[in-house]
Amino acid sequence: MRFLRQSMIGLFLASLTLGLLVFAVSLINGAVQERMADDPKGPPARERVFAVNVTTAVAEDAVPVLQSFGEVQSRRLLELRAAGGGRVVELADGFEDGGAVTAGQVLVRLDPADAQAAVDRAQSDLADANADGRDAARSLELARAELSATQDQADLRERAFARQRDLAERGVGTATLVEAAELAASAARQAVVSRRQAVAQAEARLDQTRTGLARARIALAEAERRLADTTLTAPFDGTLSATDVVVGRLVSANERLAELIDPQDLEVSFRLSTAQFARLLDDDGQVIRADVTATLDVAGVDLEAKGRISRASAAAGEGATGRLVFAALQDAKGFKPGDFVTVRVREPVLENVVRLPASAVDARGTVLALADENRLETLDVNILRRQGDEVLVRGPILGRKVVKARSPLLGAGIAVKPIERDAPVRTEPEMLELTEERRARLVAFIEGSTRMPKAAKERVLSRLAQPTVPANMVARIESRMGG
Repeated sequence: MRFLRQSMIGLFLASLTLGLLVFAVSLINGAVQERMADDPKGPPARERVFAVNVTTAVAEDAVPVLQSFGEVQSRRLLELRAAGGGRVVELADGFEDGGAVTAGQVLVRLDPADAQAAVDRAQSDLADANADGRDAARSLELARAELSATQDQADLRERAFARQRDLAERGVGTATLVEAAELAASAARQAVVSRRQAVAQAEARLDQTRTGLARARIALAEAERRLADTTLTAPFDGTLSATDVVVGRLVSANERLAELIDPQDLEVSFRLSTAQFARLLDDDGQVIRADVTATLDVAGVDLEAKGRISRASAAAGEGATGRLVFAALQDAKGFKPGDFVTVRVREPVLENVVRLPASAVDARGTVLALADENRLETLDVNILRRQGDEVLVRGPILGRKVVKARSPLLGAGIAVKPIERDAPVRTEPEMLELTEERRARLVAFIEGSTRMPKAAKERVLSRLAQPTVPANMVARIESRMGG
């Protein structure tokens, strides 16, 4: 009984404790809700204002620049071939790959023995033809003299016949004498005809000798030309390439011996899209002679050459797109045929355009401009050119302040705080002070470079000799060193 009584008392105390705990939680919950209901409301939310960089749209005359990549090539490239076969007996001292030659210099001489023999035979044939011509002329002169003498005899015979006939009519002469005189006159006329035939034959022989003389002269000219073809000379100043001949080698007719390149008369060929090419046409549909700059990256120093567009290819080319354009280069020192260069072409001037950052225009061709109370509005513009990080546009934005960089948070009606920073900030290139070891390593690499022109080497070495060196130049040289 005692155990049962204590158990019931414990259960009662536990129930009472749980009930008090639930009542306390209910009181606290009610107090909290009443407290929250009695709190005053917070301040109203304020509109968010974004700070944006803006620029003033100002009209200007801009010169767009097209950029492409092209290959330098020589405008004069000649394959040196042997006009006839023979053995090489002489080569010029500079006849090697990269050798410089001058106009008129003898490059290759083949064995002239056979050609000289042919010239001697042709000269002998010409001498025989001249002798035949002189003999035919003398024969014609003698035939004409004989014809003249025969004609004189015929005239005498005719006068004798006329005299005998006159005597016979007066009864003094006889018929026999008349007939004899007539027969003599007829024989004289026959002799004249024979002499005329001899003269005609002499004239025909003279004509034949003249034809033979002309053929002999033609044969002599051909032989002399073949003799001259045994000597190969340089038609212009240039540099030899792809030489493939040595003294003593037997070459065949029309075999290529080398290539002659004019390194001073250079041009660059580059390909433009059809749309870009259309912007370089004049009113007559001809490509304009726009200014061109070709840039070659050489170990930290950019070689540049100015030039002008000279022509465009007649056809697009099989399997190619766009148009192939050629520009003649001027004073292209350090450039070689085959160099891969960057080409920049100056287009015609665009008037009354606005230059904006590329990030200010979206894909739909709209910009954000400031309106009343510094709120944004959307304006449509016409994109004329894209120039790297800039665009040239036209539209109703002149004098307006345009947001430089679009953002997903910005749109029409958004309030902004404009920040105008149109003044360009010029920064000097970063300079480095090189250690002696690092400077010596760079100088050794530049001096050992075989592809760098001499003028470029001198410029780079002069910069490396200074106390401070541009950091970008050092980085470009070390990138080629593998360091």
